Amino acid sequence: MMSFPARPTLEQVARAAGVSKATASKVLNHRPGVSSGTRRRVEEAIGRVAYVPSTGPRKANALKEVHVVFNTVVNMYVMQVLEGVLQAASGRGVEVLVDSLALEPGASGGPLSEEWIRHLASRRRTGVILVTAELTAQQRSLLKELGIALVVVDPIDPLDQEIPSVGATNFTGGVQATSHLLNLGHRRIGFAGGPRLSTASSERLQGFLSALRASGITADPALIIESRFTFSAGLEMGIQLLSAPEPPTAVFAGSDRSAMGVVEAARRRGLRVPQDLSVVGFDDTYTAMPVAPALTTIRQPIPEMGRVALRTLLQLDRGERPDSPHVLLSTQLVERESTAAPPSPN
Repeated sequence: MMSFPARPTLEQVARAAGVSKATASKVLNHRPGVSSGTRRRVEEAIGRVAYVPSTGPRKANALKEVHVVFNTVVNMYVMQVLEGVLQAASGRGVEVLVDSLALEPGASGGPLSEEWIRHLASRRRTGVILVTAELTAQQRSLLKELGIALVVVDPIDPLDQEIPSVGATNFTGGVQATSHLLNLGHRRIGFAGGPRLSTASSERLQGFLSALRASGITADPALIIESRFTFSAGLEMGIQLLSAPEPPTAVFAGSDRSAMGVVEAARRRGLRVPQDLSVVGFDDTYTAMPVAPALTTIRQPIPEMGRVALRTLLQLDRGERPDSPHVLLSTQLVERESTAAPPSPN
C-alpha cells in the first residue's frame, strides 16, 4: 500500500516558531495581540514546514458573519443598537445574526456556552458583539484562545485592555441630568438607578453624587435606590421614593424605561409631572417623545454605538488594533416637558 507523508500540523508550526498553538492560530487568522517579531517568526515557520490549513488559506477579510448577543431583545435600547450594527454592516458583505440570553438562560449550547463558542470557531468566519451582558472569565479565555473577535457594547463589568468596548460618557450624563435639576431649583433629588453591579449605572450614580457635592448638597441615602432598567422597577422605585417621609421634588432615573415607571408612580399618588415632580431619564430611546409629558432625558448616541462596534469588529478581523480599546461617545441633555421648577412650599 502506498503511504503519503502526513500533513504538517499547527502544532508543528508552533514548535518551529517557539510559540504556543494559540499564538500560531492568532497569526494564521490575522488576529491582533501578537508582536510584529512573533508574527514574523510564525509566518516564517509556516513556510518552513509547508503548513496549509485544511480549509485553505485564511484571509484577513474572511469575516462574513457577526453574532450580536443581547441580554434581552424586548426594549428599544436594544433595537437601536441593532439598527446601528445593521447600518454599518450594509454593503460590507456581512451577515448579522442575533441571539438573546433571555430566550434560553443556561441552556446547553445556548449563547456564550462553551458548545456555542466552539461552534462559532468551527465556522472560521465569525465575530461577536456582546451588548449589556456579562462575560465570565472562562468565556473570555475561550473566545481569546479560539481567536474569535469580540467587541462589547455598554459592558456590565469592567474589561481589560484586550477587549474593545463601546459605551457612552455615563458619568458626564449623570452630572448633566443632576445639574439640570439643580439649576431648576431642586434640592431633594432622588436617584432611581439600574443594577448595582452595572458599570454604566454605577457611573451615572457617581455623576449624580458629584453634581450634588459640587452644589454643596449632601446626598440622602434614603433617596438613592438601585434596581433594574425596567418600567416595573422604575414604578417600584418611584413608589418607594415618593413614600419617604420627605419625598424628593425630582428624580433622576437611570434609563428612559425606569423614568416612565417613576412617572406612573407619581400618577398613582395623584402627583402631576412636572408641576409636582420632575423626572429625567437616560438613553433618549424612541419612546421618550411619544409619552405624556414628553421625557426630559440624557441622550446617548445608541445607533452610533452599534455602528462603532461593527466597524471595530471588522478592524480586529483585519488584524488591526483599534485606535482606542474603550470608546466613549458623548452624552447630551435633551430638555422636554417632564422637568420644571419645584413646587412652591405651602
